[in-house]
Amino acid sequence: QVQLVESGGGLVQAGGSLRLSCTASGRTFSNYGMGWFRQAPGKERELVAAISWNGGSTYYIDSVKGRFTISRDKAKNTVYLQMNSLKPEDTAVYSCAAAKGSGWYKSSNLYNYWGQGTQVTVSS
Repeated sequence: QVQLVESGGGLVQAGGSLRLSCTASGRTFSNYGMGWFRQAPGKERELVAAISWNGGSTYYIDSVKGRFTISRDKAKNTVYLQMNSLKPEDTAVYSCAAAKGSGWYKSSNLYNYWGQGTQVTVSS
């Protein structure tokens, strides 16, 4: 059974940092592009960051550029999202997802596997 399990969410004050982890089990995701999505209450899900299969190419939504960093450890079958200088508008449920292919992908329809999500709350 394929599973993506996120961890690292929580409550943090504005300006603080969190590191999210997404660990895959049931198969290797070395040939998959990985993405971190978020969904805030009343808003559509959006892609926050994505990374190619070898980590050589990344994407960030404009609102997190310079603050968030996506990375992956293929040996650990884990992808990370380092979030610095957090803002209240970053509050959302963050989910990781895996898309078969070598690149990174913006459309959620291209992702084959999804985690359950982890809550990130940033207080002002």
